[in-house]
Amino acid sequence: MDLHLFIKLGISAILGLVIGLERELKRKPVGLKTCLVISIVSCLLTIVSIESSYVFQLKDHITMDPLRLAAQIVSGIGFLGAGVILRRGNDSISGLTTAALIWGAAGIGIAVGAGFYWEAILSMALLIVSVELIPLLTVFLGPKQLREKEFVLQITISNAENIDDVISAIKQQTIDIKTIHIKDVDEKHHLLKLKVAVDQKQSTTDVYYFIRSIPSVTNIEIENI
Repeated sequence: MDLHLFIKLGISAILGLVIGLERELKRKPVGLKTCLVISIVSCLLTIVSIESSYVFQLKDHITMDPLRLAAQIVSGIGFLGAGVILRRGNDSISGLTTAALIWGAAGIGIAVGAGFYWEAILSMALLIVSVELIPLLTVFLGPKQLREKEFVLQITISNAENIDDVISAIKQQTIDIKTIHIKDVDEKHHLLKLKVAVDQKQSTTDVYYFIRSIPSVTNIEIENI
């Protein structure tokens, strides 16, 4: 086996390692080992696809597409991506970034296997910048919607007449109410479910303590979206 093929697999492993570490540090379901496997095997299959097309063409005069296996890698990664996309009880969806990154790890493996080293390195760097640096910049420089984080609040109120007072008190703070859902728990208690947005710099505990201090609130639950 030629040395440059070992070099291809090594570069692919290093680039996949960087992507995997980024996911591992964030405790995502697809981490270091998965990204390494995807990147290395994608590179390997691309090498096999390219090399075999020339081998069979020379021996048996068979015309083959040198990237036929690489095309199937892109489709096959979709099954892994679908497995990490989760829908939570509050109708929010998580795992899309992880699914996109494993697709990116496969693309980087294919690029290295095909011999596009610098393109693969640049792509890996841009991927890390996109998922790490850009979100931080939007917190300070982006529009208001990108500088906000959303919560789901479930507030138990002791009296139905106090619901308007609670909503008014929340609106007086820097809390933007997106949706309101009211449910009767029993004759004396009522559940107020709110989807709200606050500034990224405002902590979850500050929101909790403020709402808990409202006299008619007997119970509160906060969930990050």
